[in-house]
Amino acid sequence: LFLIGSGAAAQVITSNGNHGNYLTIQLGSALGALFGILVAHGVSGAHLNVVWSMSLSILGRHPWRKVPLYALSHLLGAFLGAATVYLQYYDAIQVFSGGQLLVAGPNATAAIFCSYPAEHLSFWGGLVDQVVATALLLICCLAVVDRRQGRLPNGLAPVLVGALILAIGLSMGSNCGFPLNPARDLGPRLFTFIAGWGEEVFTAGGGWWWIPTVAPFVGGLLGTVIYELLIEVHHLTTPHEEQIFNKCRISIKVRVNNCQNHNISRVT
Repeated sequence: LFLIGSGAAAQVITSNGNHGNYLTIQLGSALGALFGILVAHGVSGAHLNVVWSMSLSILGRHPWRKVPLYALSHLLGAFLGAATVYLQYYDAIQVFSGGQLLVAGPNATAAIFCSYPAEHLSFWGGLVDQVVATALLLICCLAVVDRRQGRLPNGLAPVLVGALILAIGLSMGSNCGFPLNPARDLGPRLFTFIAGWGEEVFTAGGGWWWIPTVAPFVGGLLGTVIYELLIEVHHLTTPHEEQIFNKCRISIKVRVNNCQNHNISRVT
């Protein structure tokens, strides 16, 4: 998730836009999410975002005890991802910045790794931006995994989530880069603090750093409640009833197959 997304940003920023543009950064973020899900979904469900884990836990579909472990894993993964991008683009960053690791200004490179507000963005504007964007993310992700909305072909869910990330980036990315993910922002911010950008990574934008860390949880909770109240409660079947129906359908299918095999054997 981080390598592809921030790698795209590093390529654009350090080349002064000669190797990519705003659109390629959004595509990088979307494709990073897509392949991140493909890699990890068979083991953990590929949460990639602790806000998603929290949402599923609120709905009773994920154990709360795993949420802190996932959060730490995401934070560590984002930190190491930032370190890897820095190693890959070390020479480019040094040449572009003139050897000075800056947070603000024409040669700033901190935005490669984490979110900073645009000059026009106020404190409340940033808070609203992240709450709304993360709420949208959760509403649409819950719709993607909601089998009562209709079963998706195998492998389509990651593509749809990637398309969702792209849509959010194209429509809500100019304010602060749509972090949407506390660990995705905080892990790289901790890395840049240690790697030489200094304490300005936390003081810039009037102490902006805590908004992409806290606001996504508020937006995630809001999106979960909206989807539960406006969509899920209006399904004709409950999740438990759907599970029972699926088990019965599988059982009937197995019996039909056994009968067919039995008849074939008798004919033979």
